[in-house]
Amino acid sequence: MKKFFLTALIVMSFLTSAYKKPDVYVIDAEKNAYMHNNLGLMYVNEKCYYAAIQEYKIAISLNPNTQATAVYYNNLGEVYLTIGYPDYALDCFQRALTQFSLNFKYYQNLAKTFKALGTVDEQIIKYSDESNPLNKVMLGVLYAQKGETKRAITILDEFCMTEPDLIITPSIKKYIKELVYRQ
Repeated sequence: MKKFFLTALIVMSFLTSAYKKPDVYVIDAEKNAYMHNNLGLMYVNEKCYYAAIQEYKIAISLNPNTQATAVYYNNLGEVYLTIGYPDYALDCFQRALTQFSLNFKYYQNLAKTFKALGTVDEQIIKYSDESNPLNKVMLGVLYAQKGETKRAITILDEFCMTEPDLIITPSIKKYIKELVYRQ
């Protein structure tokens, strides 16, 4: 009887122990990239620009080829513009536009960079090529940076009329309203 009781006790302890496999921690590079981007934003708010640059570079290296990477490149470029390195910012904004070309803020930042470098007139000639419809967006923003507001409004409005369904169009319409109000 003791053997039976002991065996039953052992079997019941296994059945009622609620054994569960331990959770395995999975390292997710995308989640870590997001965290490093947020740390970079925090450092920018604290005006620790070198630390922010390093965090953005880590975020880019952890998650190199996604739409989120465009945000990381844009943030890095904004820091470079803030500290006075438009050459480095230029590369960042161009990479952001390569990753995701439907964010209007990237065009505005790129145009600011061209103005800081003093190459607005050269870029107007370059972006006058109409093979890519998004060149009109850059062209309009460049004219706005140059101070030719009426021409910028005309070009951007023409783009909005030809491409009404793009994600970028509402942002451009808002920018046109700002240009009209400033005029």
